[in-house]
Amino acid sequence: MKLILIGCPGAGKGTQAKVLSKRFDIAHISTGDLLREQVKAETPLGLKLKSIMESGGLVSDEIVSELLKQRITQADCEKGYILDGYPRNVSQAEGLSAIVGELDKVVVIDVPDEAIIERMSGRRSCQGCGAMYHVKFNPPKADGVCDSCGGALIQRSDDNSETVKHRLDVFHSQTAPVIDFYDKSGIVLKIDGNRPIDEVSAEIIKELEKIS
Repeated sequence: MKLILIGCPGAGKGTQAKVLSKRFDIAHISTGDLLREQVKAETPLGLKLKSIMESGGLVSDEIVSELLKQRITQADCEKGYILDGYPRNVSQAEGLSAIVGELDKVVVIDVPDEAIIERMSGRRSCQGCGAMYHVKFNPPKADGVCDSCGGALIQRSDDNSETVKHRLDVFHSQTAPVIDFYDKSGIVLKIDGNRPIDEVSAEIIKELEKIS
């Protein structure tokens, strides 16, 4: 099974991808993770990517496509995969079939902008173990301190409200048209993502079981 998850930043694509990956035994490919791995390794490409990502911009099609081509050759992709964060624009969507072939479904997780801003601007991550919290929805027991390891909690630079608003603008102008592109093929599944995680997961799984 080959799936694409589309949704604005903070819509819950990563969370749902992990659930679907386990349920259908397919790989979860996050282009964001692929890019962050380059940044963490401080490769020449990673240093270039860092400034782009921190400003909320989009990485070039050529770079992301090449990383994706390399990733889908790995053994865990034999049964299929979920693309989380790609394609980000119509140009990428047009070229995707040459990389992955025919797709089964494009799952669109729909969440209002105001809910996204509240979700993302309240996120905090642990500098020590990477655990994630939210000041409103999942606060730590002690303010600014990780429950698991006692590390300091920080707000990622791309989670501040101004950067989030910019990322939403980029999504609506560049990524939202991808939904229309795939809608013509009749493979789009639209899901209300402004609900509890379990409810969203259950609806997506129910629909995908019809084609698995």
